[in-house]
Amino acid sequence: MQTELSQTLGIEHAVFGFTPFPAVAAAISRAGGFGVLGAVRYTDPDELKRDLDWVESHVDGRPYGLDVVMPAKKVEGVTEADVEAMIPEGHRRFVRDTLARHGVPELAGTDASGWRITGWMEQVARTQLDVAFDYPIRLLANALGSPPPDVVARAHDLGVLVAALAGSTRHARKHADAGIDIVVAQGYEAGGHTGEIASMVLTPEVVDAVAPLPVLAAGGIGSGRQVAAALALGAHGVWLGSIWLTTTEADLHSPALTRKLLAAGSGDTVRSRALTGKPARQLRTEWTDAWDDPAGPGTLPMPLQGLLVAEAVSRIQTYEVEPLLGTPVGQIVGRMNSERSVQAVFDDLTRGFKQAVDRINRVAGRSGQ
Repeated sequence: MQTELSQTLGIEHAVFGFTPFPAVAAAISRAGGFGVLGAVRYTDPDELKRDLDWVESHVDGRPYGLDVVMPAKKVEGVTEADVEAMIPEGHRRFVRDTLARHGVPELAGTDASGWRITGWMEQVARTQLDVAFDYPIRLLANALGSPPPDVVARAHDLGVLVAALAGSTRHARKHADAGIDIVVAQGYEAGGHTGEIASMVLTPEVVDAVAPLPVLAAGGIGSGRQVAAALALGAHGVWLGSIWLTTTEADLHSPALTRKLLAAGSGDTVRSRALTGKPARQLRTEWTDAWDDPAGPGTLPMPLQGLLVAEAVSRIQTYEVEPLLGTPVGQIVGRMNSERSVQAVFDDLTRGFKQAVDRINRVAGRSGQ
């Protein structure tokens, strides 16, 4: 699964794997792909340094990258306390009542280890970059638009390629104008924040819109056949995230969540604002249903919603309250029906890719060529 982009980066397969788990990122790179570690949870730069040290020592000299969250719009002088004061009491009461109905205990400590606004602030991302640029990362990806111009320039000065996710051709063209090196065309099927255009439509549109920039296809991809289809649509590779959640190297800390993922079908996800205030595909649960119910108060805009539900999500995860327990994941969850190693996933991808290419060659009358 080689393309010009994979050859430029010195990887065997044009498979880019996003993951919050260092062990998964390292295993992706060792398997011949390109592991990309998600940094949003690292509000402590020492923790990021510790995990990058670990990744560096476990990739066997192969390339890897980092994914940060730098909002496209910067608000000066606003603290987490300022934002928290904007949350209506009615929404706080809705959270308390929902948790109480399901008997969710209070946390033993005071730390809400779930999603926090601080991990989504530009200054935190800059601190993460101050750490990461001391390591030989080959790619910097941003999930919320193009990084600021000075960040792009700094990455380029260090020989680091910059990627940004796009859910439409309008977003993709903005990335190209901002000097981005790689555009990730993320379709409707993808887990996490995603737009409304399906991958089969979005990928060729973005390829044409930003040519000759390389494009990675994302959303709903989890088999070799789908990788072959993405390359046939003009992509230079694929960006996979959800498929790694049920690998043996992943560290979900929740047997109950793993069971739910393995049992879920492709129709068991929903695009909901329940987690962050922006539409994000995730497992459908009684938690997402409560927030999407017209009888409820409705979700708040980002970042208010994320700050509102951070402790609640942490409590749900800590006590594994299954009716409410979920995670961002794409529609490809329907194929994630067994725990496998990262290497086993790659073996399946490469085998399926070869079979798909052989079939197309037969259809085109080029067998044996």
